[in-house]
Amino acid sequence: MALFNLRKGASTEAKPENLAALLQGASIEVMPRTAAKVESFKEILPEGTRVYVAHIEGTPIDEMVATVKRISDEGYPAMPHLPARIIDSRATLETWLKRYREEAGAEQALVLAGGVSTVAGEFTSAIDLLKTGLFDELGYKRLHVAGHPEGNKDIDAKGGTKLVDEAVMWKQGFSEQTDAEMAIATQFAFEAGPIIAWAERLQAMGVTMPIHLGVAGPTKLQTLIKFAIACGVGPSLGVLQKRAMDLSKLLLPFTPTEMLGEIAAYKAGHPDSLIDKIHIFPLGGIKTSATWLNEHN
Repeated sequence: MALFNLRKGASTEAKPENLAALLQGASIEVMPRTAAKVESFKEILPEGTRVYVAHIEGTPIDEMVATVKRISDEGYPAMPHLPARIIDSRATLETWLKRYREEAGAEQALVLAGGVSTVAGEFTSAIDLLKTGLFDELGYKRLHVAGHPEGNKDIDAKGGTKLVDEAVMWKQGFSEQTDAEMAIATQFAFEAGPIIAWAERLQAMGVTMPIHLGVAGPTKLQTLIKFAIACGVGPSLGVLQKRAMDLSKLLLPFTPTEMLGEIAAYKAGHPDSLIDKIHIFPLGGIKTSATWLNEHN
């Protein structure tokens, strides 16, 4: 998308210093099984990198707690996922939250609905979890919630953004009452223009929570398309499909550098934008994404 031809006064030059500034404080995501392949996070990640720990349905809570503890013990802020639809009761939620705090040293959590077909108990959304009040009771200092730059068919089944918008405004209201700092973490996308337009729309609606923009780390194009389809990435999937039709690019690894260069240039000209941090989904491997991050940070 010719983003910079559409905006008055926008620079077409993606300066390395702008990209480095955008990547300051970037976070990354692991699962217990992928974290186990990393001998030392200190050897590959910048100091202070927030590490999300994804809780995939079927992963034992003991593995989650052990992974969060290991990351905390290595000196990194760990942020376990709390997917509402896999939690069968308030008692289970409280147990998990206490274990993350008391056994693993976590003070942060990503609160989300979770993309599973069968709901385990009484919770169906992040809002249901936040309404329990347990995060404040147990002293969580930072909470992230999901954002959807391209909408979400799980929420707005017929398309549009009505229910997604209502949810983000409820979370905005909650952010003004909780003791925890809050931010919006997004699924990965591949086109800068729609992301920027979405962030501007949220800001116009009165949202003040900063956005931590999800991007796919370097990986093979075929792998990325597979993950994008599985994760329900919407309109910007066409960017990948178009790239796949170009034989000169088909065998080249995808990196988020070009898109983030556009975001960085926009952010440099719009410092008050809600777009605040970058979150990396290491689809091509943690070490590959960490190397890319270190090269551009």
